[in-house]
Amino acid sequence: MAIPTRRVGPYEVCAVGLGCWPLSGVPKSASHILQDHEGAIAIIQAALDFGITLIDTADVYAPTWNTFGHNELLIAEAIRTWSGDDEAKAKIVVATKGGVTRDKGVDAFGIGGRNASKHYLYRAVEASALRLGLDKIKLWQHHRLDPSIPYETQFENVLTLREHGFVENIGIGNVNAEQLRRAIKIGGKPSEGGVVSVQNEFSPRQRNWQDVIEICAENGIAYLPWSPLGGIDKGAADVGTSRYGKFLEVAESKGVSPFAITIAWHLANFPNVIPIPGSTKVANYLDTAKGLSVKLTAGDLDLLNSNLPPSSPVEQELLDGVQFRE
Repeated sequence: MAIPTRRVGPYEVCAVGLGCWPLSGVPKSASHILQDHEGAIAIIQAALDFGITLIDTADVYAPTWNTFGHNELLIAEAIRTWSGDDEAKAKIVVATKGGVTRDKGVDAFGIGGRNASKHYLYRAVEASALRLGLDKIKLWQHHRLDPSIPYETQFENVLTLREHGFVENIGIGNVNAEQLRRAIKIGGKPSEGGVVSVQNEFSPRQRNWQDVIEICAENGIAYLPWSPLGGIDKGAADVGTSRYGKFLEVAESKGVSPFAITIAWHLANFPNVIPIPGSTKVANYLDTAKGLSVKLTAGDLDLLNSNLPPSSPVEQELLDGVQFRE
């Protein structure tokens, strides 16, 4: 089977990516992976073997305040030791993020502060590139807004990262429709060297950012939904229960899991969406990724969309439950 692809700026990547935060032991239900370094590496390499070419991370993804960069180092090791040849490795797009700080003693859910000053961002991208073993980061995304700096000022700081020399393409995360419109006005769309991606939450149980997805589609911007399955801590398990009964019903008719159907739901609804599910188990990730090959009929999609649960409230400023499939 030819793997479906979608575009992120100048790159053509697999239509599903790999979200790696769980591999740094977050949330607590994923903490066991911290005692299984080789198992964490195996998940990344299994995804690469499958044909995944987009890997999502962030400098702040770490189990403790003093292990900042843990996830980036893990990804670098996995790619470096992967059996793929140089041509295959060259196709990998590692998308990392920065702008969120981590204070001493603060755990993963009490992520410290925000810093979008030019000085901080310059040091952040330099450190990320070093940890990832890259001369240039193909896609760097501004993780979260800094409330202490005017929006236009901080976004202009983000744009200068390309001039700094360590970043090729810019994305933004956790923004609303108006903020996205302002970013496009300031920096342009992908064809103009501007924003190439947006990373907000989106899933069957959290659909508050559909207007952002639509703006992205109008401007050729990729939308990378985090927690695309709905979340093991706040609902992903429900994909296979009565709350998501139609996902289970369609899954049974296709001979796949409800998780795979959830991926297929994303891809069928939105041509610019590249979901980035994560997992701490190889088998579960590969099972979810089967959604790439599922063809939903118009009837299937109508059945799913007309039976979605009420959308949950907009995610709080500090995450209260990172969501993934174990």
